[in-house]
Amino acid sequence: MRIGVPKEIKDRENRVGMTPAAIGDLVHAGHEVVVERGAGLGSGFDDEDYSRNGARLTDAPTAWSAELVVKVKEPLEVEYRFLSGQIVFTYFHLAGVTPALTDALLQAQTTAIAYETVEDDAGRLPLLAPMSGVAGSMAATMGNYYLAKFNGGRGMLLGRVQDQSFGQVLVIGDGVVGRHAARTAAALGTRVAVAGRHRDRIPELRRAISDDVEFILSEPATIAARARESDLVVGAVLLRGARAPYVMTEAMVAAMQPGSVIVDVSIDQGGCIETARPTSHSDPVYVKHGVVHYCVTNMPGAYPRTSTLALTDATLPYVRRLADQGLAALQEDPGFAKGLNVHGGRIPCLPVARDLDRMDAYREIEGT
Repeated sequence: MRIGVPKEIKDRENRVGMTPAAIGDLVHAGHEVVVERGAGLGSGFDDEDYSRNGARLTDAPTAWSAELVVKVKEPLEVEYRFLSGQIVFTYFHLAGVTPALTDALLQAQTTAIAYETVEDDAGRLPLLAPMSGVAGSMAATMGNYYLAKFNGGRGMLLGRVQDQSFGQVLVIGDGVVGRHAARTAAALGTRVAVAGRHRDRIPELRRAISDDVEFILSEPATIAARARESDLVVGAVLLRGARAPYVMTEAMVAAMQPGSVIVDVSIDQGGCIETARPTSHSDPVYVKHGVVHYCVTNMPGAYPRTSTLALTDATLPYVRRLADQGLAALQEDPGFAKGLNVHGGRIPCLPVARDLDRMDAYREIEGT
């Protein structure tokens, strides 16, 4: 199969869909790989690295014309013209981005396989987890940075000074993002509360994060009360494939302390905080009700070397199976088949069809 790796064009997105070593693996297996010139520079991989591993360097249209296109982020509007019935394997987050992308995929008869909805045998999300870990770890550090007075924050440094702990963090969600955010915050020495829905997870959370982490039930009154006391609130709520639900209302945000910070990591799926709206690395924050909001939709792009290596390590086995078997690979693996968001002018992913109000296009694909 011919595999294409275009250069990412989202704002300050320096990740790349595949490392040179991964491409060497695919070439060794007999596949042709074309890489857009300069695609890996932001992650520290130059064109010669790709050439040495058997890739053919090319331009954007040629990379996009491959049978299988491997990316990091969803196609942007200027890239819709490249959609032409190929398989595109990337993060799509269709329920959280403009419906125009789904419409473009449907019209082009493109097959969209989304990293974020692929499941493993245990029902986990193996292709979302690496970037969730990076974004979760970033949430605490970005929040601490924007708490600085010169950034509009309230001037509270999260951490321990001598024997005294300063600051308070509320993490809403106890999945991969939430655990990484809470662990990073706890390591700073600040007080951390995690809001979740299942008390039976408390021992596991304390093992994964810290014995000192506090668990609270994720209920409106509890979250509202704790948010008022917190310097940093991290939104880390996920509904697989669907738009994230609001767990903090605008009234809750308005009641927070002036200069406190919100980092909504759920923003890729629409955000779990009512006042959140997408931002970019070039313009990452805004202030609403006196609260600094950081809602960058491609947070791991800030650390592209780590992110590309971690992502490719997870995606390569799936790319190899697609290259070897085509869509038959999905028929053999129900978890992999759950990544199928658009195919043949239809939307086989129910959460996407429902949240975009496109049930007219919903249809399960037989055999997947």
